[in-house]
Amino acid sequence: MLTDGTGGNPNGSGNTGDSLLEELNRDEESQENVGIDDDINVDDKQAWINAMRWEPDPVEADPLKGSRNRRKVDILGMVVSIIGSKDQLVNEYRVMLAEKLLNKSDYDIDLEIRTLELLKIHFGENSMQRCEIMLNDLIDSKRTNTNIKATAKKQSQTGAELGENGVSLDILDATIISSNFWPPMQDDALIVPGSIDKLLADYATRFKEIKTPRKLLWKKNLGTVKLELQFDDRAVQFTVSPVHAAIIVQFQDQTSWTSKNLAAAIGVPVDLLNRRINFWISKGILAESVGTESNDHVYTLVEGMVDSSKTGVNSGSCEELLVGDEEGERSVASIEDQIRIEMTIYEKFIMGMLTNFGSMALDRIHNTLKMFCVADPTYDKSLQQLQSFLSGLVSEEKLELRDGMYFLKK
Repeated sequence: MLTDGTGGNPNGSGNTGDSLLEELNRDEESQENVGIDDDINVDDKQAWINAMRWEPDPVEADPLKGSRNRRKVDILGMVVSIIGSKDQLVNEYRVMLAEKLLNKSDYDIDLEIRTLELLKIHFGENSMQRCEIMLNDLIDSKRTNTNIKATAKKQSQTGAELGENGVSLDILDATIISSNFWPPMQDDALIVPGSIDKLLADYATRFKEIKTPRKLLWKKNLGTVKLELQFDDRAVQFTVSPVHAAIIVQFQDQTSWTSKNLAAAIGVPVDLLNRRINFWISKGILAESVGTESNDHVYTLVEGMVDSSKTGVNSGSCEELLVGDEEGERSVASIEDQIRIEMTIYEKFIMGMLTNFGSMALDRIHNTLKMFCVADPTYDKSLQQLQSFLSGLVSEEKLELRDGMYFLKK
C-alpha cells in the first residue's frame, strides 16, 4: 500500500482512503500529525479533554469511509510498532523501493518521490537518505541515457545503427545505480545474445566517454525485456525478465534443446532453467518431453511460429502480456538475506568464543559480541537476528543447540 498508492489493489482500483500514502497525505495537509509520537506525547489534561469531546459517528454514516477521528489515527506509527522499529520499517521499504525501481521500464518516479518526501516528515532526512540517492540515480540515469543516445545519433545518419541485424541504441534504456547505497542485488550469471552484448559494450564505452573515469559494470540478469513472438496467425508481445528472453531467443536458430545444453548456452544452472522455462511451456510456445537420460528434459518449439524473437517491434494486433515473478525470485536480496550476509563476519568471533568457553547461551553470545565488536563493523544486531543466524549455523551443522546452550559441532 505504501509503494503503489492504490490501497493495496494491484489493479489500481482500490479506495484511495485505504492507501497508506493517502494517510500520509492527509496528515501533511491537515498538519494534525507531524510526528510518529504526537498522540503519545499529549499531556493527561489534553488527553482527558479529547476523550470528553469524542462523539460517535451518526447511525447513517458509511462504515467504509471512516470518521474524522479515525483518520487522525497514526497509521504509520502503528506499522512501526508492529514491525518492531523505525529502522526496520525503513529497511523493508528500501528493499521494496529498489525492487520497484529495478522493474520500471521508464523513468517515471513521481509517485515514489512524493512518498519519500512524506516519509521524510515522519522519519527525518537522515533515515531516508539512501532511498533519496536511489531515486536520484533514476533521475541521473534518464539524463545520461538521453545524452548517450543523442551523441550516438549525431555520429550516425541512420539513427546509430550498431552491431548485427541493425540493432540500435534506441532499444536500450539503462538504469545506472550507485551500488553502495542500494540493497545487495541478485548477481546471477547470464549469457545474452551476441548482438545485445555488443550493444551493451557500445553503451558502456559511450558512458565512459561522458563520465570518465567511471565505467559501467552490467548486471545482465536484472531488468526487463520487451520482445515480440510472431506466429502464423498472430504476433504476441511480452515483457519478461532477461533470463526468460535469453531462453526463448535460443530457439530462433535451433528448434529443440536438451535442458543441459540450453542451460549451458545461456549460462544458468539447470534447476533455474527448468523453473523459468515453465512460463513459455504454460503459454504453449514450448513443449517439454523426457530426454534419453531420466534427469534431462527436451524442450521443443511448437509448430506455427514464423520467427521466435524480434525485439522492439510494435503491432496493433498484439496482445500485451506481463510476466509476474511466478517463482518468487527477486532482483534484490531480502532483509533476511542481507542480515545473514552481514552476520557472516561475526561467525569467526562466535566460533572462537565457543572454542574457549565450550558452551554459551544466546544472551551471553549477544552481550559478548556487543562488548567486543565495537570497531568497524560495529555489532548492532538484535537478539532475534542473532538467534536466526545461529539457527542457520545449526542447520549447516556447524553448531549444536542443547538445553538452550550452543556448542561447536563435533
